[in-house]
Amino acid sequence: MPTDPQRYDPDLGRKFVFVTGGVMSGLGKGITAASTGRLLSNAGFDVTAVKIDPYLNVDAGTMNPYQHGEVYVLKDGGEVDLDLGNYERFLGVDMTSDHNVTTGKVYKNVIESERAGDYLGETVQVIPHITNDIKRRIREAAEGSDVCLVEIGGTVGDIEGMPYLEALRQFAHEQDDEDILFTHVTLVPYSKNGEQKTKPTQHSVKELRSIGLQPDILVGRSENELDDKTKEKIALFCDVPTDAVFSNSDVEDVYHVPLMVEEEGLDEYVMQELNLQDEALPPEERSTEWRDLVTRERTESVDVALVGKYDLEDAYMSVHEALKHAGIQRGVEVNVSWVDADDMNDHHADRLENADGVVVPGGFGSRGTEGKVDAIRHARENDVPFLGLCLGFQMAVIEHARNVVGLDGADSTEIEPDTPHPVIDLLPEQYETEEMGGTMRLGTHETQIDEGTLAAAVYDDTSCTERHRHRYEVNPEYIPQLEADGLTFSGHAGNRMEIVEREDHPYFLGTQFHPEFRSRPDRASPPFVGLLDAILDEQGDEAADETEVSA
Repeated sequence: MPTDPQRYDPDLGRKFVFVTGGVMSGLGKGITAASTGRLLSNAGFDVTAVKIDPYLNVDAGTMNPYQHGEVYVLKDGGEVDLDLGNYERFLGVDMTSDHNVTTGKVYKNVIESERAGDYLGETVQVIPHITNDIKRRIREAAEGSDVCLVEIGGTVGDIEGMPYLEALRQFAHEQDDEDILFTHVTLVPYSKNGEQKTKPTQHSVKELRSIGLQPDILVGRSENELDDKTKEKIALFCDVPTDAVFSNSDVEDVYHVPLMVEEEGLDEYVMQELNLQDEALPPEERSTEWRDLVTRERTESVDVALVGKYDLEDAYMSVHEALKHAGIQRGVEVNVSWVDADDMNDHHADRLENADGVVVPGGFGSRGTEGKVDAIRHARENDVPFLGLCLGFQMAVIEHARNVVGLDGADSTEIEPDTPHPVIDLLPEQYETEEMGGTMRLGTHETQIDEGTLAAAVYDDTSCTERHRHRYEVNPEYIPQLEADGLTFSGHAGNRMEIVEREDHPYFLGTQFHPEFRSRPDRASPPFVGLLDAILDEQGDEAADETEVSA
């Protein structure tokens, strides 16, 4: 239902930080915002975030990973932009689909409201109806927090982003000055002679000001820190104080960005401008957990092969991050080698052969599935620690059915509808659902784990709660055959098989769910930690054997 925006209630004490970007996309607006939020959280504030995506899609569920990276799944089943994953990991909070605003959502709601007669015959327009809906969504998502970070996707000047920038202009008019802050992230490139160039930033801010928005803070993305001369020039031409211009230079690990912007003093400036200094914890009382985690020494290294079909790290961002989190917890540097499942035997076989562990992530469609089956067979036959996620879980079942049980042609009906042995299929109740999206299992669900199993040891519990994003399931008709030769389904949700493992293997675990979506730097995902533990155990055994031989 449409609602008119209400003027800010000062008793709520809520602050808003809007983050826009200029010059080009992919600069790191989300990481800049998330890093700021992490520091505000360290100072004792409840921080949340909203990601605005100006595309017409209602959500990210159908998007090609090559264009937008992975589809991140929230606890309520919302399929959203991968930036929401960064916010959850940096802020340590669980968000909902209300924290992702898309043009599709906004227009769908306004049009449905118009059709229902909610506007009482008004001419429905971008202003005020679309902009009112945008402002309503931001305010509702901010409820319960002290500070709400709002990232506007794309770059200033994009035609699809104009309604959002107009909504922000109105928002600033409706809020008290001390309760709203505009941060603009731009590119500061280098010329051939090594000079930092400010002209792109100047033009970007000019574009922003033409819309009626004046940035309070400018963050320059560059290879190295902005020098004083560059900061002064940006401040002069963009009409901001020199101490409101900050560097965000390249770092080896995005988890070090909060440390860098803290050294720049960005968090202190934000608190000053939002009049939060008196409410913040004193510096000596602020949490140092993040710094302690991301700077923890890593004394060993392991090589993990990630077998997928998208040659793009962003397509498997949460998997990469979950491996990193497990490495942080165990003090291990995890080196991830990309293995193209579509071209593995011809070009990437050596990467698989040299890997200490194998991870087969999720995905949809048939491309690359045979390569994934081959990789799983390699891990099974050579006792290489293995973790299969979603489709990787299903491919592990198919590999076992074909090569251990002897069910020739066993497959998933998603991949081969006419397979003689549909070991992966839709459940009977799913066939009764006419809408394609209705067959998806999305969001957080609980799994019951059998006692005395590898899964129970990994989770140290007889149940777990993880996020799902899949459609096809293990066919119940084949379970007796599949479990007769070393394979065990150790996790269940009713008639759905959720976890698979092998008793004749150092570490062979597959999950129908996506544990990577709940992994955090301070709360590594148990299946990923278990994988690293198994690799380290194997390396320890090999080192012991070498010692015995040399002796």
